[in-house]
Amino acid sequence: MTHQELPSYDQAPAGAIRFNTDSRKLEVYTGGPVGYGTLPNGQWMQVDSFTPDIATGGTRGIVMGGYVAPASINTIEYITIDTTGNAIDFGDTTTVKRSAGALASSTRGVFAGGSPGQNVIDYITISITGNAIDFGDLHAAYSSTAGSATETRGLTNGGYASGNINVINYITIASTGDSNDFGDLTEAKDTPFAFTSSTRGIIGGGTQDPPFLNGIDFVTVSTLGNAASFGDLSAAKGIGGGCSNSTRGLFGGGTTNPGAAGDRSNTIEYITIATLGNAIDFGDLTQARQNFGSGSSKTRGFWAGGLNGPSPADTNIIDYVQIPSLGNAIDFGDLNTSRRQTCATSNGHGGL
Repeated sequence: MTHQELPSYDQAPAGAIRFNTDSRKLEVYTGGPVGYGTLPNGQWMQVDSFTPDIATGGTRGIVMGGYVAPASINTIEYITIDTTGNAIDFGDTTTVKRSAGALASSTRGVFAGGSPGQNVIDYITISITGNAIDFGDLHAAYSSTAGSATETRGLTNGGYASGNINVINYITIASTGDSNDFGDLTEAKDTPFAFTSSTRGIIGGGTQDPPFLNGIDFVTVSTLGNAASFGDLSAAKGIGGGCSNSTRGLFGGGTTNPGAAGDRSNTIEYITIATLGNAIDFGDLTQARQNFGSGSSKTRGFWAGGLNGPSPADTNIIDYVQIPSLGNAIDFGDLNTSRRQTCATSNGHGGL
């Protein structure tokens, strides 16, 4: 038999299948249009073995906590991301909190930390409505962290604990217990944007109270170690919301100056997660706002609640975009109450 060499990564024919040893999942090569950066011939797309359509009748977005003057709340609500409509009551967290970090596997949602300075980690089973259960503790009490996850591992990225921190912590989502040290961000920061593919975690922007930051970091989620530079946002900003599918990540809204209402942003930018480079304009949110939760399905990203501008007021708006395309956000529905400093996640985001 004549030996035939297997195609290299850059020469794989459309439809080729490989096993990704990092994510432990099958991938198929799309042979699609020319990519940005280091993907000249197309890209490898994960073959899903799980579908939220069976577990929850479609990808379920979870919105947790927040601030309704004069106090933080413990409310959890949910939406079905691939439809439209108003949020529905899910249950309550174990404590009232705002500015927590949210992350999820295909089955569990996890909420970590929060203000006023908490080290509590809660979890829910996304397919079953009800109150959250204690998961464990962060290594310290802090808020304003950004959560991200793959199917097995959850990360909390940065935060605020008597000052900005550069710490990345991780948990194994299917178990319970306290967080462990993963590594460090390139800069100490709170309120960054964060999301993942099945292999790579992205952490962009954030604030050092002040200044705001425009750097984008990345980590390989299955390993341990410090973050490395990915590229830059178009402007220094934080207190916004990040979401992704398996290939494209979005940075939505936020602010460049929390003391100036006119500096709240309606901008959405995107990156191709498997490459390196700067963020590119995607479109606009329906309102310029900050302090909201965000999440995604494989096709849609959403942003829920927040503080809008230029006249500051809490909002209950939920808006969404189609991640594979470019364009402005569309109204999805409403939260049950107007509030800021929410966090959000889903059982069908780009890390799963």
